[in-house]
Amino acid sequence: MLRGLWLLAMLGIVGAAAVLAGAVRPIGAQETTSGKSGWQSVAPGVVEPVSGEIKILAAVVGRVREVSVGVNDKVVAGEPVLRLDDEDARARVATARAQVAMRERVRNDQSAGRGENRRNAEDDVASAEATLGEARAAFEAATLAKRAGNGSDTVMTTARAAWTRAQENLDRERARLRKLESESGTPLPTQKEGELQVARSELWLSVAELEKLTIRAPIASTVLQVNVKIGEVAAPAASQPLILLGDLSRLRVRAELDEHDVGKIAIGGAVVIRAYAFRNREFAGKVATIAPTVRPGRISSPESGHLTDFSVNEVLIDLEDPGPLLVGMKVDAYFRPQK
Repeated sequence: MLRGLWLLAMLGIVGAAAVLAGAVRPIGAQETTSGKSGWQSVAPGVVEPVSGEIKILAAVVGRVREVSVGVNDKVVAGEPVLRLDDEDARARVATARAQVAMRERVRNDQSAGRGENRRNAEDDVASAEATLGEARAAFEAATLAKRAGNGSDTVMTTARAAWTRAQENLDRERARLRKLESESGTPLPTQKEGELQVARSELWLSVAELEKLTIRAPIASTVLQVNVKIGEVAAPAASQPLILLGDLSRLRVRAELDEHDVGKIAIGGAVVIRAYAFRNREFAGKVATIAPTVRPGRISSPESGHLTDFSVNEVLIDLEDPGPLLVGMKVDAYFRPQK
């Protein structure tokens, strides 16, 4: 009787060990999907925008004055999405402009002499800087009007193009001035001209500091999250992004492939994606990139039971048609072995 009970207990221990061994199968352990001979599951992954997730942080510490967008809003490159308190910065710009105007009047009372070409080039750069600021402000007004329902895509596109042209013109004028200054025989600026250039530099720096308080979308994208409210303090070292953006025109999967299996796949290789939320559907894709480095795994799949304490290569998979897949969904990637 006791011997029988002992044998049953031992069998139970062995069975439990076998189950545990199966549960801790490493990422990439070869397993053929049901009804899909020739495919093997090698990586858990997560769905993300084709751009990846773009985290918007503040460049400086400041109190949030305005949040211009909400979740699911579409934004264009350069569009303001958030603004920090900027009254002090605007006051500094106004003071710097007044200084420039005063220095210009004093300098204009002095003959340019042999330095006329250099003086004209400096004036052209200053004029181009002012035009850039005006074009940027016009674009910002156009985007805000469009979001409020009082503008149009045409006006916004035209303003964006004018901003781009203004930046290109400023780059050309600065290059022309640098070339002129490097030429032998170009006279040095007089004291009054030098004072004016210092004032112009201080104005440009104050404008740049003011611009840091307006946070803009870096690319055309969709707002995925808004994690800040008016009145809160934003800082560069925040634990989470103020706003999360992503280009949803296409979706991809970021998968983690066991380092031992990286030789079994290749760029352009076919992949099938399965999501826990859509058990009866498969989504086709192709390998877009394979990371050249190995690091610890971070993604787990609730369906496959994969663990993350393994070294992996990151693989990006372009989806042909993501269908109902959503950003952030965890999935399993099935790769066709390469011959």
